[in-house]
Amino acid sequence: MGRRTQAEEPAAAAVRPLRRDAELNRHRILRAGREVFAARGLQATLNDVAHHAGLGVGTVYRKFPDKQALAEAVFTEELDEIAALAREAQSEDDGFAALAAFLESALGRAAHNRGLRELMRHGAVEGTGLTRARREITSHCEALVARARSQGTLRDGVDEADIAPIAAMIDAVLALPGEHPSELWRRYLVIILDGLRAQPGQTPLPDPDSAN
Repeated sequence: MGRRTQAEEPAAAAVRPLRRDAELNRHRILRAGREVFAARGLQATLNDVAHHAGLGVGTVYRKFPDKQALAEAVFTEELDEIAALAREAQSEDDGFAALAAFLESALGRAAHNRGLRELMRHGAVEGTGLTRARREITSHCEALVARARSQGTLRDGVDEADIAPIAAMIDAVLALPGEHPSELWRRYLVIILDGLRAQPGQTPLPDPDSAN
């Protein structure tokens, strides 16, 4: 192929800064989206995000055609990070300590993220990225529970299906009225974890199917 002409070279150079600017704007929007949804929940608008990012709303709409698209991108990142916490917890030798550490870390993130709690509660945002991230979290939770059970540190009858209801119990504490996120949830997580730990003489758990 021949060499570029002098006219082509400046044109190519101009495209690169434009692409960099577009990518920087996308990162600014995602960062602003995370902060706005965390503070205001899923009722926040694209206008709110644009204002927080210091960008025109048209720039936001060019990157994300609606709030659903932005929320999917934001919370896919959030859930991917929670999946990474679950994966990293598996490096802990003590299976029960690994499970407890993951629950504390994941719920600690939710405590300061209103949008994430609403997503956990209502599942109002969907998408392939979110579905994949949820499956990964579930898979890692199954591994954490299985290892704690195999080491004999998890009480009989507890399985991976109990993790989501436990998170919902803590979410109920987080939903208590208050101007700022309450740290009271940590108290109840300790109580729940003590109930999950294998101890001599524990009352057998009722079969979950018996309630149906």
